[in-house]
Amino acid sequence: MKKIKVVYFFRKPFTDYFSIEELFGFIQKGLPKNIDFSNYYLKRASKGFKNRFLSCFEVISKQGQINHITGDVHFIAFLMKKKRTVLTIHDLEVLKRLSGMARKIIKLFWFTLPAKRVRYITVISEFTKQELLKEIDIDPEKVVVIHDCVAPFITFVPKEFNAEKPNILHIGTAHNKNLERLIQAISGLPVKLTILGHLRDQHPALLKKHDIEFENFFNLPFQGVVERYREADLVSFCSLYEGFGLPIIEANATGRPVITSNRTSMPEVAGDAALLVDPENVAEIREAILRVINDEKLRNDLIEKGLNNVKRFSKEFIGQKFADLYEKMLN
Repeated sequence: MKKIKVVYFFRKPFTDYFSIEELFGFIQKGLPKNIDFSNYYLKRASKGFKNRFLSCFEVISKQGQINHITGDVHFIAFLMKKKRTVLTIHDLEVLKRLSGMARKIIKLFWFTLPAKRVRYITVISEFTKQELLKEIDIDPEKVVVIHDCVAPFITFVPKEFNAEKPNILHIGTAHNKNLERLIQAISGLPVKLTILGHLRDQHPALLKKHDIEFENFFNLPFQGVVERYREADLVSFCSLYEGFGLPIIEANATGRPVITSNRTSMPEVAGDAALLVDPENVAEIREAILRVINDEKLRNDLIEKGLNNVKRFSKEFIGQKFADLYEKMLN
């Protein structure tokens, strides 16, 4: 097999418990041996017109046989070689938060124009592909679904389920993560809640109001996140919106039952390996939690299905999909 030289272009890194940089680091470990890759990190943060403008020129001389923009800094595609450049779009959540002129500007410079300046766009779910096609007028064949991969060191760790006081793991505290409804759903239940992410202003009062026993962790190294999965009895990930939903497959890989949402990308990622609920229905979330707590057979079924589900997201499987795309770009 002929060697293919790929340069991965990353934003200037910032602190995050699970970043784009880490994700592609896992994927790179699964690439076949004919992919000769290197990483380039932008020198400037993606803030302000001047930084972004200069970043577009910064990357011109750094291009390889194939250029892969890994996300967030879509605008650097403007001066790259179109036929040899691929862009990964993780989600369109930013467009849901904005309106008016701000939305039009972000849509133009982060999505519409970059999409015209690359050969292919990869997205992390079929849901994200359909969202993108609704927003911008591009050939659907140009948009390729390649899922995220699960971190290779997240492995199955058996745990005896604590039916007396199960530890529920919840990841994320942004609005779309729906922590408020989970707190309401477990009110009065003999459970412990473990929350990953900085608590927002309203969260402490809500936790106190519902008398929730909880632990809160933030800025954990990824190994710390892995430990929280292993300590959990079940994982609740009832988000309002996700472009993918990594915690679903991370919980699957660890061997923990998962409750997640019946909307956006989450049914696609979970398959039959999770209980699906309406994330805006507190009673439905509560009922699903009680089912997991009270039904040992259901728990075991979810764990078994989860271990099968996660095979679709191995680093080798995802790495080969990217390699096939790079080879196609050379033809």
